[in-house]
Amino acid sequence: MKMNVKFDFNAICKKVLEEQLDSLGIRYRLLNFGEVEILEKISKEKESDLREKLEHYGIEVIENQKTVLVQKIKDAIIGMIFSEEPVHVKASVYLADKLGHSYGYISNIFSQVTYTSIENFIILQKIEYAKQLLIMEKLSLTDIAHRLNYSSVAHLSTQFKNTTGMTPSQFQKIISKRRETAIKSTL
Repeated sequence: MKMNVKFDFNAICKKVLEEQLDSLGIRYRLLNFGEVEILEKISKEKESDLREKLEHYGIEVIENQKTVLVQKIKDAIIGMIFSEEPVHVKASVYLADKLGHSYGYISNIFSQVTYTSIENFIILQKIEYAKQLLIMEKLSLTDIAHRLNYSSVAHLSTQFKNTTGMTPSQFQKIISKRRETAIKSTL
């Protein structure tokens, strides 16, 4: 049996953080996404245990301030793109408002740390979300283009092909074939 699921990254991470901090008896307060205030002095051993438990879930404790800002940029972009309600404002304006820094500063830090541009990261996230939406088969390509703030279906299709090496239609055919194969193998 195959099941498609939708999940909320923020909710999952919050739940994992709460469970792991509670299991170690650490008093804390969750702040913004990706920020935890530890309300007590903890031993190096307990801190090491916490880091190890979080790493098991792919959660890494960040110490470098530039890396922290880059993670906040990535989180803001993912939140913007994967939002239930489409955000129809320029990404540069959205990020500057959300993070409280000029877009030029944000862009420079992002490029220094990741060796890629914010624009490229946004495109990759949009294409990943487009693939998820295509797999769920609930929206047309026109609806997906609108939801992801593309000027046209052609623009989405071009970026999709440049990123994945195939058109959205080719991608849908591959998914359909896989579904047919999966159904036949269960009979």
